[in-house]
Amino acid sequence: MRLAGKVCIITGAGSGQGRAAALRFAEEGASVVIAELDTATGASAAEEITAAGGAALFVQTDVSSEEDWRRVVAAAAERFGGVDVLYNNAAVAPASDGSVVDVPLEVWDSVLAVNLTGPMLGCRHAIPQMLRRGGGSIINTSSIRAFVGGSQPIDSYTASKGALVSLTRSLAVVYGPQGIRANVIAPGTIRTPMAQVHDAHGDAGSQMRLARYPVGRFGEPAEIADLALYLASDESGWTNGAAMVIDGGAMINYV
Repeated sequence: MRLAGKVCIITGAGSGQGRAAALRFAEEGASVVIAELDTATGASAAEEITAAGGAALFVQTDVSSEEDWRRVVAAAAERFGGVDVLYNNAAVAPASDGSVVDVPLEVWDSVLAVNLTGPMLGCRHAIPQMLRRGGGSIINTSSIRAFVGGSQPIDSYTASKGALVSLTRSLAVVYGPQGIRANVIAPGTIRTPMAQVHDAHGDAGSQMRLARYPVGRFGEPAEIADLALYLASDESGWTNGAAMVIDGGAMINYV
């Protein structure tokens, strides 16, 4: 059991990459707090884990709300004794995003509230719990969009994911000496409901994007969960401040 005894908060764990990670972490012995906005998917994820013999707690969470973060961390401490791993996975990429010249300001603000302020608030409230337990692991989900542009701009999302990389590096330097590692996962296109909003499931835009992937396919949520498992476990004890690209080779495909 690679996560035996560890308490892990995973945001956006009702579906997609977050749910895959929640199931995987529970299989490896973690107690998992499902921090999810959608009641139905969050509750079903927790039920799936407990039905399989694992330990899980669902807490309805708007990650952009500091009060919700207080409740999530308090619930983790009360039910399971603290926090060892914070996996900031929740994100939004609305169809209304676009170039800076035409994206509505309210869309820009809402994307940054979830994708950047959300992880910041999670860290603010989880880090004290990690320090009480002698250390921990922060995993932030960015994107290859943090490092490259795109002919179809989603500038709110891109800016939020780039800033998250910088925030993670700062956390790694400040809290590394106190036993807390902070790392970034930067996926390419993963077959999730969120990706479907941006043409990841078969139309012309999808085919154009797919041509960038040397492996000939998009990624699967379980493949990201396996990397997150490494970062959550003690196996990654010397991995700190890393931005780990997992994209099937898309970023290196120049032609």
